[in-house]
Amino acid sequence: MEIVFFDVEKWERGAFAVLQEGHSVSCVEEPLRSGNAGEYGAAEAISIFIYSRVDRQALDAMPDLKLITSRSTGFDHIDIKECERRGITVCNCPDYGEHTVAEHVFGLLLMISHRLEEAVERTRKGGFSPRGLQGFDLKGKTLGVVGTGAIGMAVIRIAQGFGMGVLAYDLKPDEEAARDLKFDYVDMDNLLQQADIVSLHVPANPQTHHLIDTEAFSKMKDGVVLINTARGDVVDIRALARALAEQKVAAAGLDVLPYEPVVREEAELLRSVYEETEDLSSLLANEVLVRMKNVVVTPHSAFNTREAVQRILDTTVENIRRFGKGDPVNVVTAGR
Repeated sequence: MEIVFFDVEKWERGAFAVLQEGHSVSCVEEPLRSGNAGEYGAAEAISIFIYSRVDRQALDAMPDLKLITSRSTGFDHIDIKECERRGITVCNCPDYGEHTVAEHVFGLLLMISHRLEEAVERTRKGGFSPRGLQGFDLKGKTLGVVGTGAIGMAVIRIAQGFGMGVLAYDLKPDEEAARDLKFDYVDMDNLLQQADIVSLHVPANPQTHHLIDTEAFSKMKDGVVLINTARGDVVDIRALARALAEQKVAAAGLDVLPYEPVVREEAELLRSVYEETEDLSSLLANEVLVRMKNVVVTPHSAFNTREAVQRILDTTVENIRRFGKGDPVNVVTAGR
C-alpha cells in the first residue's frame, strides 16, 4: 500500500519504519487539508492527527484511499458519513490514554485550586509571600463528571483519592461501576446544580455541540469550576467568557478550544478570516480566554506523555497491519 503519515514529528518516524517492508511509506510534518490533499493523491492509506481535516474535498483528491487511521480517540475531524459512502475504512486509537488524560484533569484542577501558576510566577519575579494566593481544598467538594467512558471512570477513581464526592451523568449509566466506585448517577440538571467542579468527558458530535451553554451555566452553582479535556465545541466559549466575567464561573481549566488549528498558526488564522468566514466572535473568545488570569489553558496536550504517545504509535501501526491482512481493528466505520 501507499501509506502517508501526516502531522508527524521527526522522532515519530522510526515507529512507522516497520511498515516499509511491503509498503511505500511517507511521513510529512504538515497536517492534511483539502488544499494539500492533491499532493498525496496516490495514497491508499493515511494516518492523521487531530489537526488534519478529512472532508469531501480532501477525499475527492485521494481517489485510491481505502483506510484512514486517526492517531486519536476522537474522529470529529473526519467526515465519517462521506467515508462510509465511499467505502473507506476509518480506525482510531480508543484506549491509549484514559489515565493520562485523567491525570491532566487534576493537573489543571490543582493549578486552579492552589493557584499554582500565579504562585510560580510570583516567586520567579522575586516575591516570596502567599498573600492573595489563597486557594481551596478538593477534599469534600462535589465533582460532576459528564461522560463516564474510560476517561471519566479514571477521573472518578482519582477524585475519590482526593476525598471528593462524585456525581455523574451519562446517556448509558454503568450502574455496576457506580456501586463498585461509590458514586451516583443523576440527570444533567441535577449534576449542574450540585457540582462544585464540572469535568467534561464526552465526544464531539451534533448532540454534544455546545452542551455547556448559557442555559447550562445558569443552572450551575455560583463560583463553579469548569474543566474541559474533551473537545472545544462541547462548550460555547462565548457563554463561558460571559460566565467568567460575571463570576458565575470562578475558574476554568481548558485543554481544548474551538478552532484549535486556526489558533495554532497565524497563516491559518488569516486564511480563515478572509477565505473561510470562520466565526470571528468565537475566535476572539478563544483569545480572551487564553489571557484571563482565572483560566488555565493547555494546548491540547492532555494526551502527551511518553507512554501514551507510544501506545498511539503502536496502535496505529497495528491498525494498518491488521487492515492489510483483511482483519481490521479499532474500526469506526468499515469499508467495503
